[in-house]
Amino acid sequence: MNILDDLKLQYKLGGIAMRLIYWNIACFLISLFFYQFSIGQFDFPDWLALSSNPDVFMFKPWTFLTYAFFHDGFWHLLFNMMVLNFASTLFLTYFTQKQYLGLYILSAIFAGLIFALSYYFLHYSASIVGASAAIMAILVATTTYQPLMNIRLLIIGNVKLWHITAVILILDLMQFRLGNTGGHISHLAGAVFGFIFIKLLQNGTDLSIVVSSILDFFTNLFRKSPSTPFKKVHKNYNKPTQKPTSKIVTKDKTQQQIDEILDKISQSGYDCLTKEEKEFLFKAGK
Repeated sequence: MNILDDLKLQYKLGGIAMRLIYWNIACFLISLFFYQFSIGQFDFPDWLALSSNPDVFMFKPWTFLTYAFFHDGFWHLLFNMMVLNFASTLFLTYFTQKQYLGLYILSAIFAGLIFALSYYFLHYSASIVGASAAIMAILVATTTYQPLMNIRLLIIGNVKLWHITAVILILDLMQFRLGNTGGHISHLAGAVFGFIFIKLLQNGTDLSIVVSSILDFFTNLFRKSPSTPFKKVHKNYNKPTQKPTSKIVTKDKTQQQIDEILDKISQSGYDCLTKEEKEFLFKAGK
């Protein structure tokens, strides 16, 4: 098996978490077409990146989701995919793949809305890309559900899951004013959404059903309905069978003939019977 076949097998059998990682990597490869070598940075168009400008995102609402699959550099992608793989493994230990996908999509949209509203009221204008907000939602959701889970780190040793999540959140808060303010706003918004998602789920409300219902609708819409094969009906043209004689009628005729023979015997004796009558009486007596 070559590398390509191995990648295909991992994509097929890895579940939704592995597919999300593959989708992010594929989007990064696509985004290389938007890399400006002259200035050494990406120049994402406003129909992929999420802009805080209402005149842009109001007419391109899909950017509230597409931004969560693109990254502004290799190291940005690498770090996010490492954390995504880590958080996904923990989350899928307790929850379903549909809940995982629903949380990823809904948290990305929620964080994008918070980013756009925040920048609008702060009178800032910028655009963001990255899966960090959705990844934070998955990590915080798992931490909310199992905060005391033991995680073994390579150098440090055993730590609680909430320790790891707390460090990541603190680092986000510390960098809030240093740069990429919009990105940090979306990270914290994703964390809040992950917390809300689990609390609602524990109270019986599964927000991921919204995403699952929409995806199922479009899947069934474009899926070809199986055509019912034509069934040829064969008619039986056998000749009608002769109606059977009633057993009751036959029995009555036989009994009538026996009675006539017995009457003849009683009147004239057995010797007066003919040969045919004797044979009939003999057969009837068996």
